[in-house]
Amino acid sequence: MPEHRIFTTSFASVYPLYVAKAERKGRTRAEVDEIILWLTGFSSEAFAAQLADQSDFRTFFAQAPAMNPARAQIKGVICGVRVEDIEDPLMREIRYLDKLIDELARGKAMGKILRG
Repeated sequence: MPEHRIFTTSFASVYPLYVAKAERKGRTRAEVDEIILWLTGFSSEAFAAQLADQSDFRTFFAQAPAMNPARAQIKGVICGVRVEDIEDPLMREIRYLDKLIDELARGKAMGKILRG
């Protein structure tokens, strides 16, 4: 089976879409960044470097210093698929991020989004 094209898509090309989705619903870029840093363990500086390097999704998640163990608590449906049932590890990480951004756009409190 050919690999999904999102794996080789630049994270920096999708990041503005995450921000736009959040901002349309009255949330902020800072909240999007907080979610990404919480999920991946990147520092603000390392995250900025990933964006500047135009890292693809595969590289972005491979270089994440510390994927948050609490991400296993992320459940639900994204794009018609239950995130907890996604077998491909990289696709699951991408969908975890999608789900968190969705929750932000739906007005969920940051403490709940970050599984606090």
